[in-house]
Amino acid sequence: MPLARRLFAECLGTAFLLATVIGSGIMATQLAGGNVALALLCNAVATGAMLVVLITILGPVSGAQLNPAVSLVMALDRRLAWSQVVPYIAAQLAGAILGVWLAHAMFDLPLLQLSTTIRTGPGQWLGEAIATFGLVLTILGCMAQAPKTTPVAVGLYILAAYWFTSSTSFANPAVTIARALSDTFAGIAPTDAPAFIAAQLVGALLGLAAARLLWPAPRSAEEAATAR
Repeated sequence: MPLARRLFAECLGTAFLLATVIGSGIMATQLAGGNVALALLCNAVATGAMLVVLITILGPVSGAQLNPAVSLVMALDRRLAWSQVVPYIAAQLAGAILGVWLAHAMFDLPLLQLSTTIRTGPGQWLGEAIATFGLVLTILGCMAQAPKTTPVAVGLYILAAYWFTSSTSFANPAVTIARALSDTFAGIAPTDAPAFIAAQLVGALLGLAAARLLWPAPRSAEEAATAR
């Protein structure tokens, strides 16, 4: 696919992802009557479902990475050219911010906001590292063994990770930055975002290392002959 088409897919997909994360959080808050567990469940189900849809329709175009940490892993795993990493991440960030603004506009909220929701501490940082580790492991495991299951597996993983991680599984630097721009249910204070992003990158690299141990890339005939 031409690079411009792939970047458009990454931007559009990340916009829909963030519109879902923020919009479903706002809707859940309005309808849950103060029940935070119910609001989180609604937010998680909507996000997981949207990921299944986005990866299914955009995967054949751009890979539907929708995540700078995933794009970095794909470059390190030689599945994405290094020259395309920065354009991919730029498209993802632009789409994420656009998605937040669209969610605000749909619910008649001010477009420009900064979150006041505090999310910090070693437990939440560990939660983000684990969430991103599992996400990368899920993606690479599906690619190695059953590529057609990737959309469902990723959607289900994120749905589960909303609940089993202390941080509610951002697992995505673009999502983290965008959520800092929304003072709603899904927000994160801008001062807390850098530590989340650092934890996500650590988790992504560890996920890649674990995937290489679990599913080594098949060797070419040349490499096999050299090894003998």
